[in-house]
Amino acid sequence: MNTAKLISKQQNSVLITGASSGIGLQLAQDYIAEGWQVFACGRNQQALSQLKGAEQLVFDITDNDEVKAQVAIVKLKLSAPLDLVILNAGSCEYINDAVNFDGELFERVIRTNLIAMGYCLSAFTPLIAKGGRLALMGSSAVYLPFPRAEAYGASKAAVQYLASSLAIDLKPHDIGVSVICPGFVKTPLTDKNDFAMPMQQSSEQASNAIRKGLHKGVREIHFPKRFTLLLKFIALLPRGIWEHLSGAKEPDEISQIEDGALDLPAKDKLQSSQSKSNQQQPKDKKANTKEKQKVSP
Repeated sequence: MNTAKLISKQQNSVLITGASSGIGLQLAQDYIAEGWQVFACGRNQQALSQLKGAEQLVFDITDNDEVKAQVAIVKLKLSAPLDLVILNAGSCEYINDAVNFDGELFERVIRTNLIAMGYCLSAFTPLIAKGGRLALMGSSAVYLPFPRAEAYGASKAAVQYLASSLAIDLKPHDIGVSVICPGFVKTPLTDKNDFAMPMQQSSEQASNAIRKGLHKGVREIHFPKRFTLLLKFIALLPRGIWEHLSGAKEPDEISQIEDGALDLPAKDKLQSSQSKSNQQQPKDKKANTKEKQKVSP
């Protein structure tokens, strides 16, 4: 972002989607505290009302007509083009049975996390000032494929590519592009998860990392670094290793369980005997049936 430009203006401006909860809410609160003009967007009017001092825009990002209607409102309240647009809104649902793939769930997630982002790009990118910045909310899930994350991961991988391509095409217009790839952050969305979330951070920590990265013009803002760098390192390993780390089961194991021919304790014993008789099998290959299934951030 052009720092000299921001200093020359009386007030900086930012538009944030998904500002009614979680990271978006915290970002809006922090930018208000810093004296920015904040356009806080969300579907929940009651939740947005807690953002005193913000311009509250209540609409559904998945409804293109509603998104388009906000442009005139934003223009009316702006004294100059936007310095920053953060397209943060999104959702997360998991595919619990890949064999009986839930196409409707997949469509919902793709529509919210990707198609709706396209609606917002169409509406708000023309409002960004030269020297301004556009930020898209991605995920550290793009670094590795995770169990059950077919819908969520696919949507965020698309966002990652979208940001990279936009960075090329918006550069001649002097608009910077950042993609935000957080690890686990405590929000109402992640509170629904029933699995361990290593190195989880608070919304305050996430907001600090994002705002610092945007101020510096960082292209890929990922955090916490201990977690995201670990994922990137694992991604460099041979496929079989990180599939083993992800908890993926072998086809013969799955078929025996589905057929009811093998209960879980017996499965452990069988794996143990197989590993002794077949030297090509890893010695420590033993399914931990009590371990919760790992899924994506």
